[in-house]
Amino acid sequence: MKIPAIPRRRFLQTGVAAMACAGAAPTALLAAEGYGGNKIPFGLQLYSVREECARDLVGTVTAVAKMGYKAVEFAGYHGRDAKTLRQLLDDTGLKCCGTHLGLDQLLGDNLAKTVEFNHILGNPFLIVASLPGNYTKTRQSWEEAADRFSEIAERLKPDRMRTGYHNHSIEFKPIEGALPWDIFFNRASKAVVIQFDTGNGMEDGGDPMVFLKKHPGRVASMHVKSFSKARPNALIGDDELPWKEIFRLAETIAGVEWYIIEYERDAYPPLVSVQKTLEVMRRWGKC
Repeated sequence: MKIPAIPRRRFLQTGVAAMACAGAAPTALLAAEGYGGNKIPFGLQLYSVREECARDLVGTVTAVAKMGYKAVEFAGYHGRDAKTLRQLLDDTGLKCCGTHLGLDQLLGDNLAKTVEFNHILGNPFLIVASLPGNYTKTRQSWEEAADRFSEIAERLKPDRMRTGYHNHSIEFKPIEGALPWDIFFNRASKAVVIQFDTGNGMEDGGDPMVFLKKHPGRVASMHVKSFSKARPNALIGDDELPWKEIFRLAETIAGVEWYIIEYERDAYPPLVSVQKTLEVMRRWGKC
C-alpha cells in the first residue's frame, strides 16, 4: 500500500483545524511542557490497521515505519512465517515490541513453537490478549488462570521471554466481592507482566490513575488508547484522559518499557488516525 506523503506544515494545519472543529484546544496540544520528555519508545499495535495489513502487509508496515514508529506489536501474522516477518521488520527498521496471542499458543507443545517463532522476530513479550470464558466466570477460575500464567512465566525464563496479560474491561467488573484484575495479578507471580490498556480500562472503571500504581515496576507496556464519553471517536489529546499524569505514573512507578499506540475507532481512515496520534505525541515531546 503506497501512501502519499503529507507535508509537515499542511499536516499540522489540517490536524489542528480538525481538532478545533471537534472542540479541542489546539494550543494546549502544542505545549510540550510537563509531559515528561522522550523517555520511552513508541510502537503501534497493528490491530489498529488490521484491514490494511490483511490487504497489503508489506505496504502497511512500511508506511507505519515512515511515520516514525519504532516498533510494532503483532495481532496475527497474516499467513506469514517468522523469517518473512523478521525480514520485513529489518527492511523497515522496526523492532517487535510484543505480540498478542491466545492462551492456547502458550500451552503444551505449542509453547516451544511460539518461543521459536518469537525468537526469530526478536520479540520478548508474549501477551495474552484475552482469556477463554472458562477462566473468567468465577473467582476460582481467575485464580486458576493466574496459576497457569505463573507456570508459563517460569518456563519462559531460560528463553529470556516474558508472558503477560492485556486488559479489556471485564477485569474491572466485581466478581464475588473482588475485581478480577486484583484477583489475577495479586495471585500470579511477579514474573507475569501487565500490559495496561488505558482506553479499555476506562470503559468499566479501570482508571489508569489507580491501576498503574497497584503493581510498581510490573507494567511492561501500556496501550496508549484514548477514552471519551462525550466523543467516543476522539483521538489522543481530544479525549478525557489526564495524559500528563498518566505518563508520569508510567515513567516513575509502573515501569513501562514500551508505549504502544492503539486506535480502534473510525474518526479517520486507520492509517491517518495512527499518524495523527503519533503527531500528537510529537507535539507533547514524547517522541
